[in-house]
Amino acid sequence: MEGQIYKIHSDFYYIDNGSDTFECKIREVLKKQREKIYVGDFVEFDNGVIKNIIPRKNYIARPSAANIDQIIIVSALKEPDLDLHQLNRYIGLAKYYNIPAVLCFNKEDLKWDRHLSHKIKSIYDNLGYKIAYTSATEHKGIKNFEKILEGKTSVLCGNSGVGKSSLVNAINPNLNLKTKQISEKTQRGTHTTRHCEIIKINDTSRIVDTPGFSNVRFDFIMPADVDLLFDEISQYKNKCKYSDCLHINEDGCNVISHIDKIDSSRYESYLSFVEEARDYKERVKYEGTKEESHKKNVHNKQIAKISGKKRQVARNTLKQQIYNEIGTDYE
Repeated sequence: MEGQIYKIHSDFYYIDNGSDTFECKIREVLKKQREKIYVGDFVEFDNGVIKNIIPRKNYIARPSAANIDQIIIVSALKEPDLDLHQLNRYIGLAKYYNIPAVLCFNKEDLKWDRHLSHKIKSIYDNLGYKIAYTSATEHKGIKNFEKILEGKTSVLCGNSGVGKSSLVNAINPNLNLKTKQISEKTQRGTHTTRHCEIIKINDTSRIVDTPGFSNVRFDFIMPADVDLLFDEISQYKNKCKYSDCLHINEDGCNVISHIDKIDSSRYESYLSFVEEARDYKERVKYEGTKEESHKKNVHNKQIAKISGKKRQVARNTLKQQIYNEIGTDYE
């Protein structure tokens, strides 16, 4: 049978095949291959065992989800205050995985700085992002938000306390997802969602409910690739004097020549990402991150590959057994 994983808990994988749900374990050979399985993966399974993972169209490593149509980045306009740099991190993450992003600004009912509306429009509307304003508590903008989700599998991401679960409850109160207020002391939310899970909102729309997280770091790409996460920067890069220009203080940098056309908060985020990427470059340079593949192709099938070291141990053991049988010492 084929189905989609809608929840992973401990070593159990919960699969929906369209008419029923199943609790499964993973096939031992997939464990040996160290195959990463995400919520949203389509799989082949039988008798409670996942046999094979069907190739996915896309994925995002954190929050871990696969085969998604869009990422909804939920931010609060107030409580906690809107953090544009954090928002840029989520946008950069969606850009890295080449998944369309929609920006949702929640808690519009609170007393927030209305000048933010102009700033949001001038930055993100000009970059082509779809923007929605909502209030889960007063049910404002919920119909529009529901249309954005219609017919799609969407990942909701954003800091804890911004109201992701409240928005889902506003669309379908029967789901009754757990919600909590933000801490008065830290002005930050507490985690109410503990794991990723695909939730059916209605007949056509599904969301991947995820734990809130805030420590997105770009310490997994090279510094020269960071500008690809910023459309307003990458559009100028081809006319820079040097092909490896980082657009900071280099001579002949075309990005610096057009810096007045780039929002300062976006450029500051870019500089932060470059510094984090430099950490990654140094780590690769001095430590190395190359890993031997754990799989090989045999007759168009992927099977677990035994390392050369383990193969040699096995051969030595076999030789020792042979020499023992003929009464000769093995050296």
